[in-house]
Amino acid sequence: MKAIQLRRISHVGLRVADLEEASRRWQIQFGLSLRERTSTHAFLHCGYESYSLELMESGNPGYDHTAYELSAEVSISDAAEYLESKAIAYQTENGSLHLQDAEGNKVEIVPYAASSDLRPDVARSTKILPGFRPRKLGHVNYLTGKLREQVEFYTDILGMKITDKLGTEGIWLHINADHHVMALVNKGYPHIHHFALEMVDWGELRVAFDHLAQHGRWLAWGPLRHGLGRNLSGYVRIPEEGCFVEIFCDMEQLEEGHVPREWPDNAHSSNVWGILPPRSYFRFDEAAIRSEKEGLEAQGIPLAPLEVSK
Repeated sequence: MKAIQLRRISHVGLRVADLEEASRRWQIQFGLSLRERTSTHAFLHCGYESYSLELMESGNPGYDHTAYELSAEVSISDAAEYLESKAIAYQTENGSLHLQDAEGNKVEIVPYAASSDLRPDVARSTKILPGFRPRKLGHVNYLTGKLREQVEFYTDILGMKITDKLGTEGIWLHINADHHVMALVNKGYPHIHHFALEMVDWGELRVAFDHLAQHGRWLAWGPLRHGLGRNLSGYVRIPEEGCFVEIFCDMEQLEEGHVPREWPDNAHSSNVWGILPPRSYFRFDEAAIRSEKEGLEAQGIPLAPLEVSK
């Protein structure tokens, strides 16, 4: 029996309030291109991939799922057989497997799709792609209240490998040479934190941040340089779909046989330039959004603790 082996992250799915508005917004603000549009779905891509963002006009706006592509050595039927051997419930829909992780986050497993052109994107020709666009979808990050169970699911079931540990509260996981395809941070409750779009270099990050600022967006944290992961990045708040988008470049590339590292849970590990995120960075309520947008913390107006209903 073949264990599940993943090749890459395929796409992220978001539920939106207005498909036309959201599709235009993600195209104009983040440089994505429309691949296909139906009455209920829009599929957006960065460059030459099929798509990286699926928007759906269904249910309450917010994060819906993350999809991963299988390696060439593992078929969908192989993956289904492996899930059955592990007693993991799944459904088959349109040739993909749909399941849930330990906290109910939806996961889609899609079959391997060989590229019709193996050349790098800069060597190809296009008549439709805009000059400003992300290079690719890079990773997702979840807040969790079940760190151990989530790590077990993504390593034992989906075959991810641990890259790094941040004290006892954070785990970063990889499936290829990119430092991570997923991170899990223990905050006591489950919530998507961000998905990440990769740019080529620091110059493109500057262009992206200037562009987003002109559309009323702001950085909740950044620009910064992570110690853990090495990437340059900034985190853009998306109130409409209840998440952040990380715009990043210069991610650490792992050598074969990488050994997981233990990082101290301090400011330098999170940001070698020294600034930790504001308290609002791990929250998605209206008070946190207002605090960020109006710079209240910098004015000495603290963010009140989040009231958790029991």
